[in-house]
Amino acid sequence: MNIKLNRIHMGPARCAADLTDGSERGEYVDQDYILRTLGRPMRSVNLMYCYYPLDEGFPKRARDAFSDKEVAFQWDYPYDDYFPYTGGLNGSRDGAVFRQMADIRAHGQDVTLTLTCDPNVTDDHLIAIAGDLRPFGRVMLRLNHEATGNWFSFNKRASYADVAKFFAHASEVIRAHAPNVQTIICIGGIEDLNSGEIVKEQEFACTIPAADIWSVDKYMALHWGWPYDTALKGGSSHSRGSYAETYEMTKASFRRFTELNGGVPKPMVMSEFNADGDVTGPYDQCSMVEGFFRMLREDDETWLSGINFYQFRDRGRLGLEIEDPNNPAVGIPQPVMQTFRKWIQDPLFLPQMTEAGEASLPATLRWGGAEDAEGLAIETVLEGTPHFCELTFSDDGNYMIECCGKWFYKAPQTKFVDLMPAFFDGQIKDRQTLTIRLFAPPADGKNDLERPDGLMNSYTTVTELPQLRVAYAPVEPDRD
Repeated sequence: MNIKLNRIHMGPARCAADLTDGSERGEYVDQDYILRTLGRPMRSVNLMYCYYPLDEGFPKRARDAFSDKEVAFQWDYPYDDYFPYTGGLNGSRDGAVFRQMADIRAHGQDVTLTLTCDPNVTDDHLIAIAGDLRPFGRVMLRLNHEATGNWFSFNKRASYADVAKFFAHASEVIRAHAPNVQTIICIGGIEDLNSGEIVKEQEFACTIPAADIWSVDKYMALHWGWPYDTALKGGSSHSRGSYAETYEMTKASFRRFTELNGGVPKPMVMSEFNADGDVTGPYDQCSMVEGFFRMLREDDETWLSGINFYQFRDRGRLGLEIEDPNNPAVGIPQPVMQTFRKWIQDPLFLPQMTEAGEASLPATLRWGGAEDAEGLAIETVLEGTPHFCELTFSDDGNYMIECCGKWFYKAPQTKFVDLMPAFFDGQIKDRQTLTIRLFAPPADGKNDLERPDGLMNSYTTVTELPQLRVAYAPVEPDRD
């Protein structure tokens, strides 16, 4: 079998596809399952954690630390009911958050860490968090999100102006000690198209130049009273807008952020996006997501850097799957799963693959992140439709593999990857060029900080290509 080997570069999509995995509403789902379900990695996976180290009860989760407290709203606990961040000052790096970040990066994705944080912590805490995040490459830190609201504990402990100042100061401290970390400011933005100002603009104007990335959370429909009541017609614990209005408000927010930054734009993301099925039902949920994505694709202006779908598996109806109430380890796919799977294969959301010339072995692959990685493209010509197509590895490399638009993961201990799922959904023509793309994110999710550029890059040297077996007929033909 003739093989052609090229170097390739993976760069950013026009708009990145991101995903939240786990929150107060659902448990973390491992990346092997998500990759198999969605068929491709995300640009980034968002984790939801809280850090209130000065509080009695922490680092227990709020619902466990205050199990005897009667609550009528999700955020009625003394501190936020997210998973507790166990790192930080005097913390441990053996907790779930570090295992999850490693899992995310090993599967070729960047980490977004959403962290609600007591604004009274000292710089020692911020420096410790920066130290925690240094090995994990290009991390995005969404600190004290939805900061113009009134439900999170940090907003109950400080004025809006002080929350904004804390964000600006924390961004400066973390950037100084972990230059690989970019901070995201997530505030209300424009919530009235007739207004020229963002929500609480005077208080939060200082956060716009302080942040690396701007963000709003925009739900086209939301039942914020979940799980303590039911969204019913005429009720006051839910809302529904339109996808067109949501799109225009988000775009108007970006424009206003740019004005507040002296006319200089920065990356803009939607850190939480969905239409709540509690309000819309499963079918309107699909049509609203579809409508928003269609407006973005048809927009001639490139202004939105990424959309984070909230979330993969949810106990309510804000997930691609609903958690099975009989077994939290089982997900029930919703119709919006098919909508999302279709759209993340649209050119709008696909990373750019660029050939960078011929390659030979040994070849050193650089992993900078999901928007900046150097890999190998293995090309051959098919003689027909494969009945078998598989890779056998002799090394212990950690690889992400793309074939015909479908992605596969090879863990270090794995020796065999069956590529046939790449052919199940498509039509393969005779004499078609088959391209297998190979990238090498770090197996343990961490970069080698001893390298001169280790904060931003990880390297793997490939000395031998996997063996490709392609067969065009069953091992034993049909005798009938």
